[in-house]
Amino acid sequence: MTDFRNRKVLITGAASGIGRLMALKIAGKGGRLILWDVDAAHLDAVAAEIAAAGGQASVVACNLVERESIEAAAARTLAEHGAVDVLINNAGIVDGKPLLQASDEEIARTFAVNTLAPFRTVRAFLPGMLAQGAGHIVTIASASGIAAVPRLADYSASKAAAIAFDESLRLELKHDGAPVRTTVVCPYYIATGMFEGVRTRFPLLLPIMKPEAVAARIVRAIERDESRLILPWFVRCAFPLRLLPTAWFDALMNFFGITKSMDAFTGRKK
Repeated sequence: MTDFRNRKVLITGAASGIGRLMALKIAGKGGRLILWDVDAAHLDAVAAEIAAAGGQASVVACNLVERESIEAAAARTLAEHGAVDVLINNAGIVDGKPLLQASDEEIARTFAVNTLAPFRTVRAFLPGMLAQGAGHIVTIASASGIAAVPRLADYSASKAAAIAFDESLRLELKHDGAPVRTTVVCPYYIATGMFEGVRTRFPLLLPIMKPEAVAARIVRAIERDESRLILPWFVRCAFPLRLLPTAWFDALMNFFGITKSMDAFTGRKK
């Protein structure tokens, strides 16, 4: 079991959404938060919320698109706090454009934040975990990394890569007998504003999930050392459906409304 009390917990993308909610919940359990985000103003606001509730939080402004920014933030974090106990790679971005409308810069930015940033943060903080003999690495991926969606070619591909990254890392750590746990989280759409405008055909099976409930479930999964968390449960059906002929799989994706879920997407206002 992972106990958050007096543990140093680093969360990327902590200025809003699920990142902020997880930070508040973990602080309430006695965790010592290290919050990363490109939005310094909102990052300070989250730290103030935690402090007002009697918790501990420090902030580091970091642009996860830039390798140099990640390296500088990691160096500062290690110098000020030493090895971290729990690393939660939560930050993510989405443009939600058809493939031919997305620019090279937008596609590269999606992969930089959603895929390359976890590689870089893990490479920065895993050595400290190994040296201290304990650690937990969490990757917030997406259900669209399991079953891709139209208008999410770059996002789905980046999250599929994040899932594969977690799987390879988990197996590598087990192979080496390393005392570091991993958890990958694959949620369906969450009502944080990031996917504003998305629709679901069967809300009982595939609901647009409430952020507070998702954050609480992720925190519980980390505490329980769950290696994989898929939300909601119905998303697990994508695995056996992969065994069907492609035409059948596509027809079922269309029937459940997944292929049209992004048709009215607007996203978070810039």
